[in-house]
Amino acid sequence: MSTDKAGPEPRFRSDVAVELVKHSASDSDVLWAARVSTAGEQSLEELSKDPERSKGLINYLMRDRHGSPFEHNSMTFFVSAPIFVFREFMRHRVGWSYNEESGRYRELLPVFYVPGEDRKLVQQGRPGKYEFVHGTPEQHATVTAAMEESYRHSYAAYQEMLAAGVAREVARATLPVGLFSSMYATCNARSLMHFLGLRTQHESATVPSFPQREIEMVGERMEEHWRGLMPLTHAAFNGNGRVAP
Repeated sequence: MSTDKAGPEPRFRSDVAVELVKHSASDSDVLWAARVSTAGEQSLEELSKDPERSKGLINYLMRDRHGSPFEHNSMTFFVSAPIFVFREFMRHRVGWSYNEESGRYRELLPVFYVPGEDRKLVQQGRPGKYEFVHGTPEQHATVTAAMEESYRHSYAAYQEMLAAGVAREVARATLPVGLFSSMYATCNARSLMHFLGLRTQHESATVPSFPQREIEMVGERMEEHWRGLMPLTHAAFNGNGRVAP
């Protein structure tokens, strides 16, 4: 098949994007949900109180893993990342809702992932006890050239099929998982904490995690948004080993 079909020029990115679209999330959400156990309807009074007065309760709930009070909130993120990130992301099913752009209903844009110079390329050690180290300049050049060539070839084949009248849902099969996609992802604080515990590395974590760097980049940006919304809950999460309650 010829791949000289003209089409949009491919673009290459080494970053990801995360935007907080909407939210209903604050530390007071944790407090009134927890206090209904003993205060009943009086727990609603927490909505007008300063959560700082009750940060000890939030820490207690986190420490002793009373998790349900952390579920009464919501955050919706818009995420732009390579498809392979989303395939890992969607292993997180409890407390998450997703809607991703569809290659059946729209022509997919030629935006592709190429690792930046700071991305560690070389895996050392055996499974379960390995680490990643920086590659040589030659290895980075090889990765960049090979990926860009492959991306250009696959997108040209995609464009040629579309021009021949082939359905989008068929033509997309030639596209690689390095193609950028976008989705809305909605979660609560408890489900986000579970995600962060597995998909980010942090000096406060009592349980080590070994995430792929690209999904960790998404997690780091989500965490920055969440920390601004629920600072006491975020501090308790870090203070108790970054283990979801």
